[in-house]
Amino acid sequence: MISVCGSEINVTYCWVDNIMSEVDVFISNYTFVDPDVYQLWVDGYSPSEAVSILQQRGICQQTNAPIELVASDVLDHYHTYSLLEKLLHAPAKLASEQLAFQIEPHTSRMLIEIYYEFNDSVIREMLGKKLSSKNRKDMEEVAEKTGVSLKSCRRQYDNVKRVFKIVEDLPGSLVTNIKQHFLLPEELAKRYAAVVFIACLRFEMNKRKLQFLTFPDLLHCANRMMSLWTYRYTGSEYFDTDLDREFLLELPECRILLENERHHKHLVCIKLKPMLLDRVYQELDLNFRAYSRNIIGIACNLHRTRELRSFFLDLVEKCIEPWRQVNWTYTDLKNFLLAFTQCALDMDILRESELRDAFERYMKVLTSCLLRMYHT
Repeated sequence: MISVCGSEINVTYCWVDNIMSEVDVFISNYTFVDPDVYQLWVDGYSPSEAVSILQQRGICQQTNAPIELVASDVLDHYHTYSLLEKLLHAPAKLASEQLAFQIEPHTSRMLIEIYYEFNDSVIREMLGKKLSSKNRKDMEEVAEKTGVSLKSCRRQYDNVKRVFKIVEDLPGSLVTNIKQHFLLPEELAKRYAAVVFIACLRFEMNKRKLQFLTFPDLLHCANRMMSLWTYRYTGSEYFDTDLDREFLLELPECRILLENERHHKHLVCIKLKPMLLDRVYQELDLNFRAYSRNIIGIACNLHRTRELRSFFLDLVEKCIEPWRQVNWTYTDLKNFLLAFTQCALDMDILRESELRDAFERYMKVLTSCLLRMYHT
């Protein structure tokens, strides 16, 4: 058998009395993919770098092959993957519509998943920036900062831009649309959906105060917002990138809690006194008004586009930083947010169903985001 650029040619010779009497020839263009070499190609290593890495992993000892043969094989693989790359830009074509390569379904899935996988640190650097040619040039800086190869950073940037362009205006679930158009597995599709959601709503992500937030932090927050703040919550026809406008316009009515602040504070303090250290309880008693006004103030301004974009910055500046300064623990914060929410819901002023539902929707997301972001 001879293997040439992913194709196999089987030649059988039958000899009788030194005379060749029959020749069998079988040609197949079945594409063989070596997962290790493919991963090195996706990660942006040059052929020589890939050979060096494979040599360090002991490929020559494992296969009894000279390094020259390994290098030749790597070059063949790299050539094949370069030819496949255009198809990877449109995964549906790779999976079913093209005839140039015979690829097993499980191999096709592997090719797509690895090609569209991304580094959290690289994507974090992209968030909050427009997906423009100018920012693509900044990938050199991202590569230097993250330690990921420039080629890989550019691949990840192009993949995000490609997914964003296809699904940003499609109705329905972002995750479903991404899975349908790019054939990605569920978890990877969810990660891309969060990136698209953050990009569509243009959240501020680049301020120095937000640099401590990781991509998993923002993934968590985006998923909660999509679940509870978009039209998905109402069950109607929806875009995952559209927040429920009626819900946002209902939130300013939560100011009624500030008008009944004394009663709300009394209920919260009674509930929390057995759970908190005396120092923390005294601090809460002293600063409850400021905390309540900040939480409600963020809610009241979310219907304004500018304030919505600064949502994460507001959480840090108005909530997280003050609690850090007084050394609240994660448990202190969790107990406070749960008590703040439940005591408000128990008050007669929130008996009106629409306002009650709006406040509860708001606080579920706010609580989940703050607890995820509270890196003490």
